[in-house]
Amino acid sequence: MAEARRVKIAPSILSADFARLGEVVRETEQAGADYIHVDVMDGRFVPNLTIGPIVVDAVRAHTSLPLDVHLMVVEAERLIPDFVSAGADRITVHQEAAPHLHRAVHQIKELGASAGAAINPATPDAALAEILPDLDLALVMSVNPGFGGQQFIQSALPKIDRLRAAIDRLGLAVELEVDGGVKPENAGRVAGAGASVIVAGSAVYNDRVSVAEAVAALRAAADAG
Repeated sequence: MAEARRVKIAPSILSADFARLGEVVRETEQAGADYIHVDVMDGRFVPNLTIGPIVVDAVRAHTSLPLDVHLMVVEAERLIPDFVSAGADRITVHQEAAPHLHRAVHQIKELGASAGAAINPATPDAALAEILPDLDLALVMSVNPGFGGQQFIQSALPKIDRLRAAIDRLGLAVELEVDGGVKPENAGRVAGAGASVIVAGSAVYNDRVSVAEAVAALRAAADAG
């Protein structure tokens, strides 16, 4: 990295125990996480089907942390107002699923939330070139979206590096978020490539370590990167 930056940690509740979701969210905030990441999947853009605004609304009641909502859906423009109303602070839509990406990004902003755009592993970082100045965050997927617990795709690292260079070159206040397969073993490389936010699901919510221990390990690894 050209300069030191504090990397933020955004645990993904997709991997959490939904039977005790409120308790887990409170535990995550107490562990020092920066965001609560919420993965929304529609069974169309990605093969899995997860949650909707009603769960975001329920999570909102249990934490003061910003809710980082990742829409892996088609026709996101229809759903954005409901997620903002439910309490989403940040909403990210996919470049591949939004034929009118500029419109979707500005719809999010006009509703009062921060706006992000995500790209899949096979999508080049150049796909965000035109929209980058309009974004609050850019999200690099380091797995193919749809399921938690996948292995990190190494080709994401040069993509993160190139996006970091573009953001810095343009002098933008755009957070660079990385999602998929991040764990303490590779968080340093992800941070070193230029990520400013790390999303982690199964690395945080598992039966091996507590949430607090997992967040601390990710932060230590990222800071060392």
